[in-house]
Amino acid sequence: MTPSYVVTGAAGGIGRACVAELVRRGAHVWASVRTDHDEAELSRAYGEAVTVLRMDLRDAESIARCGERVAAAGPVRGLVNNAGLARPGPLEHVPLEAFREQLEVNVTGQLAVTRAMLPALRRAEAARVVTIGSIGGRIAGPMVGPYHTSKFALVGLTDSLRAELAPEGIRVVLVEPGAVATPIWPRARAAAEQVRAGLSPAALERYGDQLAAAERSAARSARTGVPPRRAAETVVRALTSRRPAPRYLVGADARFAAVLASLPFRLRYHLTAAKR
Repeated sequence: MTPSYVVTGAAGGIGRACVAELVRRGAHVWASVRTDHDEAELSRAYGEAVTVLRMDLRDAESIARCGERVAAAGPVRGLVNNAGLARPGPLEHVPLEAFREQLEVNVTGQLAVTRAMLPALRRAEAARVVTIGSIGGRIAGPMVGPYHTSKFALVGLTDSLRAELAPEGIRVVLVEPGAVATPIWPRARAAAEQVRAGLSPAALERYGDQLAAAERSAARSARTGVPPRRAAETVVRALTSRRPAPRYLVGADARFAAVLASLPFRLRYHLTAAKR
């Protein structure tokens, strides 16, 4: 029987790379996207190997419908929670609506999708839930506080899910990439420019230098990040290994940051303050 997997946020970046790697290995993929264009593109590229789901993580009804559709079709060996977004800006000035949206998509949405897919996962042997976190869930910096908050929350979410689902044999894995060369960086730069345009002169005086440093960091990540295929290979290893690790780091920068995060806070702050 052809193994089947669900991948959210499959329009591009890590999600699209996961679809490609799973199809290459002979799997069937349920791939979630939000637009007609992305649905047509996936169908054209992969044909019957991919079944497209129209899902918005801010829409509980769309998530429930997709869960019912997948469960009706048969067992699913793994779920890849990849869809997400990033809201930049100083926490003092990020609109609370935008902050709530960040948590709704990156945290609540991940749980909602997992719950919706559990009936199909329970029908498979040794099923997996693999969530794309970030090294930004171990160490935080300025100007992307909403994003860091959501990724730190994912650590707690996946740790609790891992414990709760372990008695059923469902493994829960957190993949923590560093910089990956995906469209998230150009979008983040564009969003940062919007934030800058909306700040008062006093706020720009206070936060302008940190905003500029964050924009330079985003541009650097877009140039030097590992290709999405690297992250996808790690995801597929987590989905298919007999004994997957609870957490996987992706990229040399992620491994370095993980070491940095283990240092005493004052030393860590001293080492990173100059970069801010």
